[in-house]
Amino acid sequence: MPGQNEGADAHHPGVRHEESPRHRHLASPVLEPVAGSATGPGTGPAAGAVTALGACGTLAEPELLLCPTCSAPLTGDVHRDRDRDRDLTGGAGTGDGGTGREGLGADRLLAALRASESRFRAAFCDAVIGMALIDAEDRIIEVNPAFATLIGRGVGDLVRTHLHEIIDPEGMPDRLFSELVHGERERFRVEKQLKHREGHTVWSKVTVSLIRDGAGAPLYTLALVEDITEQRRLGDRLEYQALHDPLTRLPNRAYFFERLDAACLARAEDPGPAAAPDERRVGVCYLDLDGFAAINEALGHHIGDQLLIAVATRLRRGFDGHDTHLVARMGGDEFAVLVTDSLGSEQLTELAARILEVLERPFDIAGHRLVITASVGVVERSVHETTPTDLVKDADATLYWSKADGRARWTLYDPDRGAHQLTRQLLATALRPALERGEFTIEYQPLVGLADGTVHGAEALVRWRHPRYGTLSPDRFIPLAEETGAIVPLGTWVLEESCRQARQWLTEFPETETFVSVNLAARQIWDSDIVADVARALERTGLPARLLQLEITESALLGPGGRPLQALQALADMGVRIAIDDFGTGYSNLAYLSRLPVHVLKLDGTFIEGFREPAPADRPGRPELGSRRSDADEQIVGAMVQLAHTLGLTVTAEGIESAAQAERLRLTGCDTAQGWYFARPGEAELVAAILREGRPALDGGSRRG
Repeated sequence: MPGQNEGADAHHPGVRHEESPRHRHLASPVLEPVAGSATGPGTGPAAGAVTALGACGTLAEPELLLCPTCSAPLTGDVHRDRDRDRDLTGGAGTGDGGTGREGLGADRLLAALRASESRFRAAFCDAVIGMALIDAEDRIIEVNPAFATLIGRGVGDLVRTHLHEIIDPEGMPDRLFSELVHGERERFRVEKQLKHREGHTVWSKVTVSLIRDGAGAPLYTLALVEDITEQRRLGDRLEYQALHDPLTRLPNRAYFFERLDAACLARAEDPGPAAAPDERRVGVCYLDLDGFAAINEALGHHIGDQLLIAVATRLRRGFDGHDTHLVARMGGDEFAVLVTDSLGSEQLTELAARILEVLERPFDIAGHRLVITASVGVVERSVHETTPTDLVKDADATLYWSKADGRARWTLYDPDRGAHQLTRQLLATALRPALERGEFTIEYQPLVGLADGTVHGAEALVRWRHPRYGTLSPDRFIPLAEETGAIVPLGTWVLEESCRQARQWLTEFPETETFVSVNLAARQIWDSDIVADVARALERTGLPARLLQLEITESALLGPGGRPLQALQALADMGVRIAIDDFGTGYSNLAYLSRLPVHVLKLDGTFIEGFREPAPADRPGRPELGSRRSDADEQIVGAMVQLAHTLGLTVTAEGIESAAQAERLRLTGCDTAQGWYFARPGEAELVAAILREGRPALDGGSRRG
């Protein structure tokens, strides 16, 4: 029925209207009643009808009725049709006489149009976001108060204002805007800066929509503008916090990598006219404060934090003055200086030296005068031969080389040293899996009595049959095993395998009672129950405890704490022989010897080097420096042998390479020896063959193995 759907009667067959090109852009009706119409007195502008110009600065003319559906003006034909309908119904009115049903429908249409106009006008004027209607020449036709307030202007001041006087045209999406005005797109959204009357910038989210005419052709655009200035400020603050260290206010690790990534990417994509692609370079000075943990522990973390702030201030002032340098805090007491357009390694090493000089000056922190040093790792290379991750990884490794070399210095990355470190890391990672895969084997070197030349025992020496690097000697991987803790399972395996082999020798040669000597790492005592491990190995293999000798270094045996001594005492009580390896290079505290559960002293090889010189009787004339050293070594070894024998200990010498050495050691009273003169390390069958022969074939011993 008429009046049930707003504006529906505007297209009733009995209502005719024509479009006016001047006003068909309005998407919602702008209503003013026609003068002298049948709406009766009190319905004109004075009675409260809202005009666009009076409300929000519209350019629409009052006195013109628009269609609510297609926005076309309703012409005088509406009034003629209404008069015709009244005549057909006999002129019935709505007052005393009443009007016809058709007249009532026209009145309802006018009421619906006025209601629609009021709602549109209220929505447009009272909206909390800015709205602006813009013509094809980018000039404002109409704005609402929210838009005017947003930029500190009046509504009337903005009408006919060019859009670029308010919105910065820089960065406008030309393609999207072109698609919009040509009718290929309905709307797009963009963040733009608006120019406030007072000069500051207002960030806004602008949604631009297309308004079409009655035929569907593009006519005007409608801009919805939302103030997002506070959101942008909050976003900027959050971004700053995400990319900066809260303590020192320096860029953090994330920002450092962002700049490094950008530098490498920019150089890779656009080498520029100034240099060839392979000449673009980047460098990093990666530094760590020496002894910073001690300051935290002694003075408290609050003093440590203030020291970090002071260090950051010096670095920022000294090295963050131009675009190619960035100072960042990487975490803890680690900082980095990034040079994104390096001139070569010399520039970076000079920078590192200046960093050390800047930090050497004392810091006055909360009444404390603190003097600190730093270690710096320096990496500089072409961006085309590295990645950001590799660059920082190598810089970090070089930093720790600098610390290992003595601290308070800078160290330039060395590819050969880096390759060695990489190999160490690969070996350390592969140790435990290699043990599970059975890549380790044991070789044995005979321990020969110097008095009778017979084999008394054999030292077990582990080897790693690496699938890539070949056979590795213990010095290549035992330190790694101790660092990583893999020495515990590896040592347990070596212990049990050696005991099993010694049991086989005992079975085949029961009269010789050949013992096996196994090296014991200090970490095996600290990280495992070595007494239980030894007892279990002896029980599983059936080897008598007297045929097992355990070698431990002097420094590990006499180090702090009483646990090694307690464990070795328990092992000695079981009947296991204990030998001090490399004696003379550790604590050398002779007062301990009488109280230690020790049976054998193994002299360090440095004492045996002097025995390679001819004997004093074979050197007529004035002795030279080498001869004097040989005499001193012989006197020292003789004294240690006598001391050991006085304490009831036996002495073993290592590294014997000639018969002369063996003879001179025999004359000092040394008990047993081992070395290439007797036999090189080899398979267990080597020891068995010597046991069958009764003694090593000394003339050919150097060729064995």
